[in-house]
Amino acid sequence: MTKAQQTYERIEALVARGTDRAAAFEQLAKEYRQPLHSVRSAYYVGRKQANGEDTSTSRLRRSRKRETTTEDAVERAIASLENSIADIASEVEAAAERALEASAEHEALKASCGPRIEAIQAKIAALTGAEVNA
Repeated sequence: MTKAQQTYERIEALVARGTDRAAAFEQLAKEYRQPLHSVRSAYYVGRKQANGEDTSTSRLRRSRKRETTTEDAVERAIASLENSIADIASEVEAAAERALEASAEHEALKASCGPRIEAIQAKIAALTGAEVNA
């Protein structure tokens, strides 16, 4: 089993237990001691592998035919364009998930900023002997 497959399965297991995907990515990044984007990339590669999609960098392989017919060329062109459509759909899905993660992070920061600011203001007041502005 590849590291990407392991990452995909771990993330999916965490999500199945109620962890949101963004938190699962962060948890694995800490556990693996890897950057968050590396874990996220491994997840998407693992998902492709789990779905039986081609994860190689070369989408089209040359046939061993000695002669290319018009039909062969058209088939390869259509396959290439269909792969492009699938790639665009994957990019849109990945961007949507990143947007959800960013939104969740924004909400968490927004929710925690008040108490953090108040604590810092209290420390400033203690250092300067001034009153805290609430």
